[in-house]
Amino acid sequence: MGTSADDEQGASPRDEEWPEVEKAEKLARGAALKWASGVFYRPENLEGLGQYRSRETQRNSSIQSRLKSTVQSYLEGVSAGLEQLRSAVQEVQSVCQELGAARWALLDCADRFQDLQQMRALMAEHVQLASVVQVLPQLFSVHEVFSHTLQLLRGQHLLEAHVEIMMMEHLRDNILSQLHLRGLSSAQATVLSYFSGLQELNESLAKQLWGIVGSSLQLVQEDPVLFVTAETITGTHFHTTRVDAGLSRHLEALQRDIVSELRVVKDLMVQCVPAHYNILSVCTATYHQALASHLQDILREDLDKQALFHLLKWVLHVYHSSEMMGHPDLLPEVDVSSLGPLISPELVDQTERRYVVKLKASVLEWMPRTLNREFEEWFREKEPKTDHQGFFQSDLPTDVIEMLNSNIKVTSSITSSLQQKVYNMALEELEAFLGRLREALVQYGKEHQKDPTMPKYYVPYLLAMLNNNLALSSFVPTLHPDSACREVPVSLQAALDRMQKKACQLLLEELLLDLQPLCVQLASRKWLSGSQLVNSMCEVIDKYTKDFSRVKKPVFTLLLTECEVLVANQYLRALMQKKMVCKSKEERGQFCDRLLQDATQLRELFCSLGLDRSQQNLEAVFAVRELLCLKDTALLSLEVLGFITKYPDVSDEHISTLLDLRGDVSKEVRHMVLEMMAQHPQALPESYQPIFSTILVPAPELPFCLRKGKCA
Repeated sequence: MGTSADDEQGASPRDEEWPEVEKAEKLARGAALKWASGVFYRPENLEGLGQYRSRETQRNSSIQSRLKSTVQSYLEGVSAGLEQLRSAVQEVQSVCQELGAARWALLDCADRFQDLQQMRALMAEHVQLASVVQVLPQLFSVHEVFSHTLQLLRGQHLLEAHVEIMMMEHLRDNILSQLHLRGLSSAQATVLSYFSGLQELNESLAKQLWGIVGSSLQLVQEDPVLFVTAETITGTHFHTTRVDAGLSRHLEALQRDIVSELRVVKDLMVQCVPAHYNILSVCTATYHQALASHLQDILREDLDKQALFHLLKWVLHVYHSSEMMGHPDLLPEVDVSSLGPLISPELVDQTERRYVVKLKASVLEWMPRTLNREFEEWFREKEPKTDHQGFFQSDLPTDVIEMLNSNIKVTSSITSSLQQKVYNMALEELEAFLGRLREALVQYGKEHQKDPTMPKYYVPYLLAMLNNNLALSSFVPTLHPDSACREVPVSLQAALDRMQKKACQLLLEELLLDLQPLCVQLASRKWLSGSQLVNSMCEVIDKYTKDFSRVKKPVFTLLLTECEVLVANQYLRALMQKKMVCKSKEERGQFCDRLLQDATQLRELFCSLGLDRSQQNLEAVFAVRELLCLKDTALLSLEVLGFITKYPDVSDEHISTLLDLRGDVSKEVRHMVLEMMAQHPQALPESYQPIFSTILVPAPELPFCLRKGKCA
């Protein structure tokens, strides 16, 4: 106790300041003692004590040397840093002094800046006043010009009136521009109010011009001399009204009237004016421009898909055809090829997209109705329809593809770009439809689970859906605008595959429900005693495969393959349930004979149905039999090595269960087999189809323990 107190009283200041150092030192001493006690536990190891001491001394010297070097490096870095900080402080002080001097200089100049600001304001005001002085004579004469222009209009002097109006508009626009540049936007309202009379003059001029133009064609036939007084011509048919309900009739009327009026211009009007007027070209260009503007006005309305289709067809095909501007009566004098398109390519693309959006809405409305009608048919009290070969089917794939195909083909009369847009939309909606159809199948399966007797023809309608899915898959390539391109998009093929997988899954679940009561009795004493379980299993399989024959061959082969996989899986699963352990060599032989009989019977059944032996998972049952019937247990390691090489997904638990089933494997042999498996891990090849990885081995039963007692 005294020694401890003395140690506490004599604790160094370093230990009080750095308790972590003391703790680390104690841990190091403890670790060293633990290491030394382990190394020198045996007397013969004491001979190397000198070597250990010399090695540790050298290592300590090396560590101390490195520590000193590191500390020295850190100290040098700290010294350099302090020197840099000292220099930075001096520079900061110098900058502060210079900033202070600059501040006083700026304060001294502030008054002078205020004087300059006043001069700048006066200069700006002077410039504005100079501009106003320049236009004052014109401004004072505005109302006088307005009165003069009005008299010209009343006297039918339209050209002179037009010149006066243009001059006033130029003056107004110039003043507004100057105000905007000088930031006086608030004064613009006053200027516009001062020139408000221009609007009335423009309307009056336009009214008189439209009156002359509107009667020009009739004047040519009745009195050509009077027509010579007109300046120009434009259409009288392009008033902006809501025409979407009767757009087709409106476009037909435009087509008829424009052709008729251009005939009059070509045959009569040309004779009434000088040749250099080029009156036919002027009229053609005027109609073209007015029609382009009118079509843009129409496109601003919310047109339905049919109106958009008619407008695109009329603009891109009818307008330039022999039915309108290319009419034989107008050629060759009338030529609109140099006037540009009626609507720009950008507006054509925008209109095509609007059409696709409207069409998509129509498709989205049609699809659910078709799906609901199909879903209701699945619950009917009679079998689904069949084709001429007896395969189950419905009208669903034909209806869907015909609807999509008709919408794609009709757009070929417009542009290839529109057809491609509609094709892409059709594939997107078909993919979405397949997703909803799969959801309907899931619901169909749930309804059947609630009442296995309903629907009455559950399996036939699942088979019909598989044939429908196959039909859709074969029809999809026909939708492509390019007949040479027959590829199905990856995402759509994935949707078709998911649909097929779900229908197959529901069918196999139905098969499994009928097989499970038989499979649970496999590999049991009752089975070994001669029960005809496999005969019953073959009858169930044969019944379902007869139903499967109502689907077309690719899907039938798939169903047959999956059926065989299911049967093999259930048989192997039954072997892993540990329902019995062979008690003698004779019983083991009887077990192996029964395995051979069952596997052979099942294999021959699937071979007779068209499934080759090389494609069957039942070969795994034969391999298990070879493992069980091996007489010399010393060769089990070699036999298991071959087994795991052929079936790399088999686990230690599977092999251990099979060894238990033999009933004659010692702990040493079992240990040797499992150790061999650990030394030879197997990688799954890419093409390997898992067999055992889907089969779970039951957990071993825990020993029964009495309360407060030892385990038996």
